[in-house]
Amino acid sequence: MNHSINIASIEDLPRAAAEFLEAIGQNKLIAFYAPMGAGKTTFTTAVCKALGVQEDAISSPTFAIVNEYRAAGGRPIYHFDFYRIETPAEALDIGLYDYLDSGELCLMEWPENIEPLLPEETLRVQIQVSPDGTRTLTWAS
Repeated sequence: MNHSINIASIEDLPRAAAEFLEAIGQNKLIAFYAPMGAGKTTFTTAVCKALGVQEDAISSPTFAIVNEYRAAGGRPIYHFDFYRIETPAEALDIGLYDYLDSGELCLMEWPENIEPLLPEETLRVQIQVSPDGTRTLTWAS
């Protein structure tokens, strides 16, 4: 089944994040594919906020590669940014499979840099930017 969510503006992010979380169901491994500046981190932040993570705790893990947040109920959320990963071995060095096998929500930016390591059940989400600045998330489940 194909899914899509349109995001009209930054003010529309809370609605889009809530709709996304409802639509993905029990999927825990979420990979966001999009060009630089398309809003991967912005959308991930909205998803984390929708789950009750304090906004001041959320930041891009570009240099840390992975950030851990706590949802309102105390469950961990792992936020990855694989932009700086050049080889699959680098991802393995941070204990990638410990995170992916944890059963907790893993939100991944720049997953194309670790594509061979992603489990089959990973939900692959495309973010497209329209000329008018709106965004569309699409995925198949």
